[in-house]
Amino acid sequence: MPIKPSQVLSLLEAKRDDFMSYDKTALQELQQYLAALAQMSRQPEKALQEKLAGIQYCGALPLEPFGKFQDWIIPSKLIWQSREQSLEWVRDRLTGISTFAVDGSQIYPSKDVSIPVALVQIGWYENSHLPSGIYEKDIDLDVMTPNDLRVERGDLADRKVNLRRFEMETQRIIKYMESHADCETCLAFFDGSLVVTFAEAFDEETRNFYVKCMRQLLQASEYFRVPLVGYIDTSTAHDLTEMLRLLCNLPESKSLHDAQLISRAKNGEMQWGDRTPLFLCQRSGVLDQYQDQADRIAFTYLKTNKDSYPVRLELPVWVYEAGWHDRILDWVRGEVVIGGGYPYVIETADQVAVLKNEDRQVFYGLLQDWADKEDLKLRLSRKMVSKMRRR
Repeated sequence: MPIKPSQVLSLLEAKRDDFMSYDKTALQELQQYLAALAQMSRQPEKALQEKLAGIQYCGALPLEPFGKFQDWIIPSKLIWQSREQSLEWVRDRLTGISTFAVDGSQIYPSKDVSIPVALVQIGWYENSHLPSGIYEKDIDLDVMTPNDLRVERGDLADRKVNLRRFEMETQRIIKYMESHADCETCLAFFDGSLVVTFAEAFDEETRNFYVKCMRQLLQASEYFRVPLVGYIDTSTAHDLTEMLRLLCNLPESKSLHDAQLISRAKNGEMQWGDRTPLFLCQRSGVLDQYQDQADRIAFTYLKTNKDSYPVRLELPVWVYEAGWHDRILDWVRGEVVIGGGYPYVIETADQVAVLKNEDRQVFYGLLQDWADKEDLKLRLSRKMVSKMRRR
């Protein structure tokens, strides 16, 4: 039964004061942090580095020179009169540049199948950006057995599947880097953060697994000299706000995050293509386990949509040290232009990887046929069989 709009509106009205109080507090905090941002952006990066020296978890450290940019907003000055003009700019920047992305999908163990079994699929897309239109799309998959899952079903089994997907995605990017070693015209995208803070919610074994995969990816990027960008479309990170809190002795904010703050800087006039300087991520928590990579992740915020908060980009520090960051950020801008607001290479990898409902039915049909041939006692529930017949 669909929800009743009248009930929803009645409850919202009854709890109006809670929303108003939250909104008022959030606005007050934002104004305090915006004032701090304006004040700190007038100081050179070296002065801030000195003030933050000795603070282990200061959120962020200035990495790239600030220049004289108000509120840490570096203008791109990219203004086009037409779509064709923007695409001409993209062709100038991306022709001959290989961009690569991977995404994954999965079929979790189901109570409708008598044996715990799962399917993980990754898909990738490489665009060479050549007039000939050369590109590569392909998939790889893995069937997870009861031994792989090691538990019957439920959250723990699903977690095993997620771990395997993460491992396959990162290992495929590493394979790309290995095959493109020392390539100055390549860029690998990772769809997500290079700082796996989400893993802090899990047990130590799970957390260590995610960290190991990400450390291997970061190490491979530096070893093979293939640039890597972690693309976070909707970021709630608060590294810059934590840095400002410490610099200006501000009250801790539970609601404010970096992208929101930067978006409101310069009176909300951040234009498409504008970005912040690069900062070194100095977040507490999981980065402690990154060992040699703990101080090797930089980030910036880039405006990619007129009506949205800037996205967060993360990249290995070696890219900045090599002086490649400006051209790579232009490559990211180019992918966003092609994709109409989101990197085309990531979007396409997602389309390649996704498992649809018909794929699920094919998988279970193949599984049933194979189990019958091998004389395995596999049973599908009547509910699942009914669905398969109907579809």
